Amino acid sequence: MKVFDIIKYSGNNDTFVWKFPGEDFNTLSQLIVSESQEAVFFKDGKALDLFGAGKYTMHTQNIPLLRRLVNLPFNGESPFSCQVYFINKIVSMDVLWGTASPIPLKDPVENIILKIRANGQFAVRVADSKKLLLTMVGTIDRFDQDTLRKYFKGILQKHIKDSIAKAFVIKHISVLEISAHLTEISEGIGKLLEPEFSKYGLELVNFNVSEITPVEDENYKVLQRGTNYVYLEKQKTDTKKYDMTQLGYNYQQARTFNVLDTAAANEGAGANIMGAGMGLGMGMNVGGAIGGAMAGSMANISPNMQPQGQTAQSKCPVCGEAIPENSKFCLSCGTKIEEEKKDMVTCPKCGASVPNGKFCLECGAKLNPVCPKCGANIVPNAKFCLECGNKLE
Repeated sequence: MKVFDIIKYSGNNDTFVWKFPGEDFNTLSQLIVSESQEAVFFKDGKALDLFGAGKYTMHTQNIPLLRRLVNLPFNGESPFSCQVYFINKIVSMDVLWGTASPIPLKDPVENIILKIRANGQFAVRVADSKKLLLTMVGTIDRFDQDTLRKYFKGILQKHIKDSIAKAFVIKHISVLEISAHLTEISEGIGKLLEPEFSKYGLELVNFNVSEITPVEDENYKVLQRGTNYVYLEKQKTDTKKYDMTQLGYNYQQARTFNVLDTAAANEGAGANIMGAGMGLGMGMNVGGAIGGAMAGSMANISPNMQPQGQTAQSKCPVCGEAIPENSKFCLSCGTKIEEEKKDMVTCPKCGASVPNGKFCLECGAKLNPVCPKCGANIVPNAKFCLECGNKLE
């Protein structure tokens, strides 16, 4: 039987509780307890005296519980047998954790069943040495981080899965947005775990969720494809809006032009044109712009005839279709007509506003009549020639 003269800690920083390998001592044995440590004597499964940081000689110290149990004398050398446990009370910051298996969850935004994994770390320290020894350590020689994870595995998995599921379902968070809520989820899990650790004399200092990632199965690939499609379509729309703004008209006008162009290309009965126009106009929020054009087209079946009660409109110099007043683009072919409209004249015969030329696009009348006597240009509505004074018919 070997009697140990020195009793001190020989474990590492990852160890919370370490049992001294010997059990036979005497009253001359010295106990050395380092800073941030405590030592507890055990006898017959009972926790006895507790020692903080310092150096102790057994026969000179007040150890009433141990003396009463083993009848130690106050002086002289007397052997005795017991267990000594060292408790490391520093904060262990890097206790790692991870979900044992993927968690099946339904993405509340995309309505797709996904499997996700989560991992992170937490920090813990011993708050009550005797409580930890009596409730969890028992007779094992070492209680370290691996043992802690093993003992708390079920508790960790339960609260982690529950908190993540609530974040998805109750708070309506998509798996694609979950990274922005890791701090909130970490705090929620930590609050649930604090009382669980406290039951065993441990204090949970903090709890962190490092990442929550989906398993890249078929469902996740479907989700990615859908997300990428929406993103690309948005990019195309934004680019198109910018380009049209640079050209001088807005997105709603462009959609109106597309609809009218399609309607003009469909040569058929007025009912077909009306149905196409109303359907497209209402579906794309351009009802106001489409409504006037469609109402005008229904006044007469022929798309080339002017609606009753309306003034004549100018014609596109490229395709010849009617152009509303103050328009910058042709509704049929998209030709920019702003510059063209600067050179518009009024027909002296029918009064229509038409591009300056030799003949009217409406009635065919000659736009620039000349004096039959001197050949000079005649001012519209003039009764006499300004050059020779000839009376005009």
